[in-house]
Amino acid sequence: MTDRRHGTAGLALMIGALGVVFGDIGTSPIYTLQTVFDPNDPHPVPVSADNVFGVVSLVFWSVVIIVLVTYVLLAMRADNDGEGGIMALITLLRRSASSRGRRTTAVLAALGIFGASLFFGDSMITPAISVLSAMEGLKVVQPSLEDVVVPGTAAIIVVLFLVQRRGSGAVGRMFGPVMIAWFTVIGACGVSGIVDHPQILRALWPSYALGFLVGHFGTAFFALAAVVLAVTGAEALYADMGHFGRRSITRAWLFLVFPACVLSYLGQGALILADPHNISSPFFLLAPGWGRLPLVILATAATVIASQAVITGAYSVASQAAQLGYLPRLRIDHTSESTVGQIYVPWINWLLMVSVLTLVFAFRSSAALAFAFGMAVTGTITITTLLFFYIARSRWHTPVWLIAVGATLLLTVDLLFVAANVTKLVHGAWLPLLIGFTAFTVMTTWQRGRQIVTAEREQHEGPLRQFVDQLHFREIPAARVPGTAVFLNRGTRTTPLAMRANVEHNHVRHEQVVILSIETETVPRVPDEQRVTVDNLGYVEDGIIHVTARFGYMETPDVPAALALLDPADTEGRLQLDEASYFLSKIELQRGKAPTMAPWRKRLFIATSHITADAAEYFGLPRDRTVIMGSQIEV
Repeated sequence: MTDRRHGTAGLALMIGALGVVFGDIGTSPIYTLQTVFDPNDPHPVPVSADNVFGVVSLVFWSVVIIVLVTYVLLAMRADNDGEGGIMALITLLRRSASSRGRRTTAVLAALGIFGASLFFGDSMITPAISVLSAMEGLKVVQPSLEDVVVPGTAAIIVVLFLVQRRGSGAVGRMFGPVMIAWFTVIGACGVSGIVDHPQILRALWPSYALGFLVGHFGTAFFALAAVVLAVTGAEALYADMGHFGRRSITRAWLFLVFPACVLSYLGQGALILADPHNISSPFFLLAPGWGRLPLVILATAATVIASQAVITGAYSVASQAAQLGYLPRLRIDHTSESTVGQIYVPWINWLLMVSVLTLVFAFRSSAALAFAFGMAVTGTITITTLLFFYIARSRWHTPVWLIAVGATLLLTVDLLFVAANVTKLVHGAWLPLLIGFTAFTVMTTWQRGRQIVTAEREQHEGPLRQFVDQLHFREIPAARVPGTAVFLNRGTRTTPLAMRANVEHNHVRHEQVVILSIETETVPRVPDEQRVTVDNLGYVEDGIIHVTARFGYMETPDVPAALALLDPADTEGRLQLDEASYFLSKIELQRGKAPTMAPWRKRLFIATSHITADAAEYFGLPRDRTVIMGSQIEV
């Protein structure tokens, strides 16, 4: 019975993974070969038997090397308490930092942040290219419907972003079965093409890929910029590992996704071999005439799912970046009571919607967007590979010779793809780089500005222990009033600005005072038994305590819930949490003359601070019992 339950749970996780993780990489067959042989490409690949065999072989072995080897076999072993993705790699780097390698770690962490920044570009391009490519199937069904493609794509995208606030819980249960149908159909279509021209199976032999690269390097090199589209979405396998587990994702990939995609690519290759005129839409032309409209509908559903996955990924990356100090606090809504990872970040949602619609109307075709897409993907893959091998050496002490061999082989492949996409720089590859550099600049500026504000704030606040001593010995006159006051603070060293102002200006302090600091740990979630610790600050009967509440970087802090975990024996009297007053110190930032940052970065930091979520809402504080006291700080 137990084995049966485990089997059922494992099957459910596999189906869930199919619905969320593989949407992006599973829809790549729609546009990959079409883009490789696109006659409008600035570096077109001529259609010939040798080139078709070479391209299909390159696609197959690229998927094997990057998805199967780099991600499934290697990167997914580098998890942070079960969580994956490039932000997890950054936290692993932080943990392994030593004084000797601190500079190297800092450089690699910055590289990781740039990789996360490129993911935001991916999050903007994926919905646009995926839905556009599916809607372009209408031109195969009926050429007169060409004018419907762009407005229809825009309408689908608007609806997609409008329903995000409702959460993906209810729709998510449909995702898995839809993707099972999708992979079954594209695999079957691929088989039909292979049956007509079985000689395409020779492309599975690596000599065709190597021969194409060596014998026709000029053509093959430029083809790589489009071949990389076959591995878009590989990062999702790693990033969503915490939701479904490595085993479920690996099994779903090996037993359904990988075979179905390979069959589709082989079938399309066979179709192009039979008739070179089929390069315009080989994916849809594989289907019989009666099945093309249903395939367009199914493809549209699959691309919406692919978009949903990458949008959710953007929410997750933004949330983790905020928790790790690279972005300001953002309003985060949890859309599922059972699944922690299902969140909705309004500010990111509307930014993505505007950006995606802009891309749809600016590029107007999936082929034009493909030039931009590859740059974001190759950049993220290369950075992930580099960080993985550094962690393998520094944390696991993998032999140097093995690191050298593995890193040389995989990074050579990755850098070939990067170099090929650089040739498309003026044709659209500049876009993800621009988005990446913009996001990187915002995140690193926020991190630096936050450090400056924290240092300046500590000077205003003064030492906490000294302040408590002065209160204890009544060096500062303050009347004790009934009730519990909770002052949110950044640590144990300094005095909350709101508490100092209350005592020095109002000359009162509450009977029970809780100075609360919130720490974000480099783990996804913290168990309740490790959530809070108490420090009496040197006196056991003065009613003033310091509480440290710890949350994982995947959690949204809930202050009242954390305080409810306190043992009354540790709090110098029972806290009146139902009637407690919460005090927040609000900082108004002003541009100062000190050379702490470049003037433009100061302006950017202050502008970014305006998107900070309301602190009371972010920390789960009751609004009717929250008091905000302000002060000014120059940066």
